[in-house]
Amino acid sequence: MDEEADLPRSNAAEFTVSELSRAVKRTVEDGFGHVRVRGEISGFRGRHSSGHCYFSLKDAEANIDAVVWRGSYARLGVKPEEGLEVIASGRLTTFAKKSSYQLVVDQLEPAGIGALMKLLEERRKKLAAEGLFDEARKRALPSLPRVIGVVTSPTGAVIRDILHRVADRFPSHVVVWPVRVQGETSGAEVAAAVKGFAGDYGGPRPDVIIVARGGGSVEDLWGYNDEAVVRAVAASPIPVVSAVGHETDWTLIDHAADHRAPTPTGAAERVVPVRAECLATLADRSRRLDVAMATFLHKRGADLRLLARGLPVGPALLQTPRQRLDMSADKLAGALFKATAEARRRYLATASRLSPHTAARPIVQSRDTLTHTARRLSRAADATLLDRRAAAGRAAARLQPALLVRRLSESEADLGRLLARRDRAAAAVVRAASTRLASAAKLLTAVSYQGVLARGFALVRRGDDTPVRTAASVDKGEALQLQFADGRVSVVEASGTPRTAKSAVRSVRRSKPADDKQGVLF
Repeated sequence: MDEEADLPRSNAAEFTVSELSRAVKRTVEDGFGHVRVRGEISGFRGRHSSGHCYFSLKDAEANIDAVVWRGSYARLGVKPEEGLEVIASGRLTTFAKKSSYQLVVDQLEPAGIGALMKLLEERRKKLAAEGLFDEARKRALPSLPRVIGVVTSPTGAVIRDILHRVADRFPSHVVVWPVRVQGETSGAEVAAAVKGFAGDYGGPRPDVIIVARGGGSVEDLWGYNDEAVVRAVAASPIPVVSAVGHETDWTLIDHAADHRAPTPTGAAERVVPVRAECLATLADRSRRLDVAMATFLHKRGADLRLLARGLPVGPALLQTPRQRLDMSADKLAGALFKATAEARRRYLATASRLSPHTAARPIVQSRDTLTHTARRLSRAADATLLDRRAAAGRAAARLQPALLVRRLSESEADLGRLLARRDRAAAAVVRAASTRLASAAKLLTAVSYQGVLARGFALVRRGDDTPVRTAASVDKGEALQLQFADGRVSVVEASGTPRTAKSAVRSVRRSKPADDKQGVLF
């Protein structure tokens, strides 16, 4: 018999794997199109690079995979965190590749007040560890703000209470940034408002910011526990006052703000002073300043009068300085004559030490030194030349003819260089000596009496060519000679008293300037 005929037959329908997977998917999605599942988040490692989130929901007996798509993540009121107990709302679907099912989450909410408090405490510890709640970073409020920024709902009673209290105490300019104070988007709106006031939003920059909201449950105030709000308040360059809820309500923004007010009205009172009190304080301080200034001026005036009594009158103060001035003026003329005489004495003493012989002595010494140096240089060059020639002769005796010729040529080259160096050295010595000789000649010309004669003076000599130094040394009837720059004139002293040049001349004999050695001026 045929083996296939022996197999039992069934009337059950056959499915392919894909058909069965799609059928299961339709059944699961139709039966669990919208579910709310309570469980603890497990296996959450943060958002994937694609923007999706993958984790599991578990309880004591079961575990189910869950996924939050990228588009749904931004709308979540509570972000997934490891170990957080939540109620997840979404739909159940299957994943055919792994033959598994998973929950596509559209919304997350804490599973009761206990879960909220646990999440709040963990978030508080995390932000405190980063230093966002440190007291050292909190700033003082401005004493009199010109512009006050308020982040709250524009339609609630909170903004009316703040405006009323500010108008009563000290009218100031209030700028309201409208936000939702409750709901999933409230945290993001409050954070954007705080950042917007600190940025360039197009309006006046506030001196202080008030974040205010009325009282409510933990769920109602949950937006002010958002991590983005806390970071925005902590990073704000403008001081922030938190006035969220009633006095017993605490949120994370209260820890990050620079100051916390128990109520929105209390925040307005904390920000602005009472105008009447400011005016009273200003009047009191002005009065005290006037009294203090009057007392100070009165005391200084009394001190000035006491000091004025001990001072002498004006003319008495000038008597002593005027007397010292007169004495100094009397001494000035004598001191001037004395200084002039001392200067003349030093001049004559110096002039007596200068003479042609004194100026000529260095020239003679330089000429002798130059001659002696030239002779020594010539002898040294001749001796060196002889030594080199002798050495060359001795070397030539020891060397072969070719090497001898080469050494001889090298010696002749060295000899030529030495002779050139000798000539250059001799020329340099001669030039230096010539320079010194020219300088001495200029000095001799400067001190020579002939230069004085050229300026219009005359030299008086006796018949033996000795100079006449004083008028008392001339005898009556003695023949004298007056030497000018262009010649000499003979005169005779006729009497003891001077005469005019015309009557004193007896005989005139002109002669050429003496070409003998230069004499002295005096």
